[in-house]
Amino acid sequence: MKTVDGPAAAAAFLDAERPRLEAAVARLTKRLRSGAPSALADALGYALGAPGKRLRPALCVAAYRGAGGSAVVPEPVYDAAAAIELIHTYSLVHDDLPCMDDDDLRRGRPTTHRVHGAATAAVIGAAMIPAACALLDEAAARLGARPGVRAEAVRQLASAAGGGGMVGGQWLDLMAEGQPLDVARLEMIHARKTGALFAASLRLGGLLAGASPAALDGLGACGVALGLAFQIADDVLDEVGVPAVLGKTAGRDRERSKATYPALVGLEAARERAAAGAAEAVAALRQAGLHDEVLEALIGFAVDRDR
Repeated sequence: MKTVDGPAAAAAFLDAERPRLEAAVARLTKRLRSGAPSALADALGYALGAPGKRLRPALCVAAYRGAGGSAVVPEPVYDAAAAIELIHTYSLVHDDLPCMDDDDLRRGRPTTHRVHGAATAAVIGAAMIPAACALLDEAAARLGARPGVRAEAVRQLASAAGGGGMVGGQWLDLMAEGQPLDVARLEMIHARKTGALFAASLRLGGLLAGASPAALDGLGACGVALGLAFQIADDVLDEVGVPAVLGKTAGRDRERSKATYPALVGLEAARERAAAGAAEAVAALRQAGLHDEVLEALIGFAVDRDR
């Protein structure tokens, strides 16, 4: 998919925002480590210290700006974005566990359970969920959000992470291993496992900016379409990517007999569907009156990437 500024705009935005996003994650990590038993504190620091794309929190910040927030983004917005990254990190820690995908490599280094043990990884993953909700509520309060807005923000994050979102999608994904699956069923899994948190990332940015209900709906629809496109791109990279670049083991989906777009329709058709999903994400923004070049560039980056 082509955007006005394309990959350069996305790279410039991500490079400019990364220091503040990383600072917010560092503040969160310090808070989580404080008072925790040393073994848990070390594992929390390890999981959160892994370098990642930070795409979901970046989308939150971009949505805040694109939906009418202040041009100079205040610190609490970055803390809210860090809460989203915390939920994403918890999902990675748990996805890698032996009872799930049993993976050895994540973000270019050994997975958390390989370094700190499966029990510790499970515990810190569980600890991240309430911490993220508390951090988001406090960040919204510091922005001066009304109690109803604060409650809605936490509700949206918790819903995206729960049984109707990531957790439900992960369970459906596990149950589908080795089973025949059609495209419609696969898209439903992706919408929960990946799309829900993308939608929450965008909606939360808009919510904190005071966006209209129509704009929030557009951001949510954009996130669902983007999540599908992102996951299909991930499926393609699992087939053709280089582990040293990916930062994780390639070919795991095939080994575990997972239903993926490339497996169901082939690589070229999968790439075409990812591009179509990205176009749908852009269309959802524009239909809601959100013509934002940075958001559109980030959508392009989510699909046209090598890791």
